[in-house]
Amino acid sequence: MTPPARTMLSGALVGLTAAALSAAVVRADERGLLPGGGRRWLRRNHRGDEVTLIEGVALSVGVAAPLVVLDPPVAAAVLLAAGAGALDDLDGRTDVKGLRGHLGALRRGEVTTGVLKIAVLGAAGTVAAAATDRHTSRRSVGAGVATAGLVAGAANLANLFDLRPGRALKVGVLAAVPLARRPPAAAVLGATATLLPDDLRARTMLGDTGANALGAALGAAAAQALPPGGRWACQAGVAGLTLLSERVSFTRVIEATPALRELDAWGRR
Repeated sequence: MTPPARTMLSGALVGLTAAALSAAVVRADERGLLPGGGRRWLRRNHRGDEVTLIEGVALSVGVAAPLVVLDPPVAAAVLLAAGAGALDDLDGRTDVKGLRGHLGALRRGEVTTGVLKIAVLGAAGTVAAAATDRHTSRRSVGAGVATAGLVAGAANLANLFDLRPGRALKVGVLAAVPLARRPPAAAVLGATATLLPDDLRARTMLGDTGANALGAALGAAAAQALPPGGRWACQAGVAGLTLLSERVSFTRVIEATPALRELDAWGRR
């Protein structure tokens, strides 16, 4: 078997494993088998409908589990990002929004779950960076900083798209397809295939838990695929979009752009 064929087969197996494990978590929740019960994950979406954030737990498990074998540092980064998101999902304040809001609270001496999340996402990026170039000659402090920033920044950015059914997962698929040869991206595609239908029907949503895990996995995949210069450029793009979100509504931009509006609405009830 040629190397490209082995890579495709490996990616397919990773995707299938992620899909199966994500589906298993959803089924366990439906049967009331998850520790703590599923009701703690119920929230109201933008329409006021009751949805479950268990999708985020399912995606985190589905993506991280095959990486435990193939790439343990990235698996740890994904789980750290998911844990950071769970802080906000379960105990976060709803009156403090955005990076500016949480940093403003910190200046007032208030340590919000958002501030803790920033710290944990930074740790997740550092874990991924420590191992990204371990088998190549590209390893350097600059490359590591770029990787850490990309993983942490992508984890945060993905959460900014989780405002309408299916949106964050669609953005994740668009980012994952060109990176599909990398195990983290293949796992994202597999988990998304299982979870997207219920997300589009507004039965489930990622929440911070799933969105942070999604972004961290894609950031790690991009770091693996790009040279240091490309990582810095990608990180700059992520940082720019994050800062832009403090002033501009992504939803308004999408709704004002016909092509984006159609893609965003595709499959939604």
